[in-house]
Amino acid sequence: MLHETVFRTEDVPAADRLAYWAERVGQSHGPVRMGSDHADDFRATQRVLDLGAVSVRQATFQQSVIQRTPKLIRQSDPGLFQVALVVGGTGSCVWEDHEAVYRPSDLHVNDSSVSWEIRTGKDPVTVVGLEVPKAMLPLPSDMARCAVPRRLPSREGIGALVAHFLTQLIADAARYHPSDGPRLGVVLSDLVTALVAHAFESDNALRPDTHRRVLIRRIKNFILGHLHDPQLTPAVVAHAHHISVGYLHRLFATEEATVAAWIRLQRLEAARRDLTDPALQSTPICAIAARWGFPRAADFSRAFRGVYGIPPKGYRHCVVGRGTRLTANSLVD
Repeated sequence: MLHETVFRTEDVPAADRLAYWAERVGQSHGPVRMGSDHADDFRATQRVLDLGAVSVRQATFQQSVIQRTPKLIRQSDPGLFQVALVVGGTGSCVWEDHEAVYRPSDLHVNDSSVSWEIRTGKDPVTVVGLEVPKAMLPLPSDMARCAVPRRLPSREGIGALVAHFLTQLIADAARYHPSDGPRLGVVLSDLVTALVAHAFESDNALRPDTHRRVLIRRIKNFILGHLHDPQLTPAVVAHAHHISVGYLHRLFATEEATVAAWIRLQRLEAARRDLTDPALQSTPICAIAARWGFPRAADFSRAFRGVYGIPPKGYRHCVVGRGTRLTANSLVD
C-alpha cells in the first residue's frame, strides 16, 4: 500500500479546527490566510498519498475563504505547481489578472508563487489534487505562471487523462507498493507537463489585455446567439463563461455599455430590424417584442422610444410606409 496520511479536523477541539486546517493547507500550498462561516466548528478531512517528490491529496471541507497573499509568498514559497479536480461543490478563484468559477469536473490549476483568493460555495467541497515541484516540470518559467489557464476541462484530451489518473490512484491506493510511489509521481509530473504545455499552446499564450478582448468577444457572440432567451441575464452570461457576475461587470467597465444595457440594446436593434422587414408587416408589434425578450408591450414601447426617439408603431409606419430609416444615432423628437 502507498504511504498514506489522514487528517481530520475532528481530531482537535472545535475552537482550533479552522486554524488546524489552515496549517495543513499551508504545509502543501505554502502559508495561507483562512476564514469560514463555520469557524466555530470547522469540518474537513484530507488523505495524502506520498509519491516521493509528488503528493496526491483528497480533501473535503466546508465553506471557506483561502488567501495566498504576496506577503505570505515572500515569507515562504515551496515552489509547487498544483492541479486539483473538483469532485463536488463549487468555488471561485481570483488572481491579479484573472478570475475563474469552478464546478464539478473542472480542473483547478495554481502556482505557489502567484497570489490568489479562493471562495468556496455554501456546500462542502471535495477535490482530488496533486502538488509537484516546478523544478520537475521541463517547462519555460513563463509557461507555469500567469499564461496558463486557471480552469481546464477534464472530460476530454489530456485533462481527462489527468482526472482519470488521479481518481483511480485515490481509489486503488491499497493495491500499490510503497516503492511504486516515486514512479507514479514521475508519471503524474509528465501528465501535468503535457497538460500545461497543451493548454499554453492552444489557448492562453496571450497577453492579459489580448485575453480580455478575446473573452469579451466570446461573451458578446454568446449574447447575440441567445437574444431570444427571455432568461438571458448577466448571471446567465457569467455562468456560461465560468466567471462571476462581478468579474463580468468589470470586463464591461470600459465598453460602450454595461452588460445588461448591451443585451437590451441588441434586443432593441433586433426588434427594429423586424419592424422594417416587409415580410413581417402583418406580425403584431407585441409578438416581435416578445420574440426579442420583451414580454410586456409597454416596457418594449418605452425602451424603444428611449433609444430611437419614436414609438415602435410610429417607427414601423415611417420606415415601411415612407421608406425611411431611423436608428439610435438619428433620433427624432
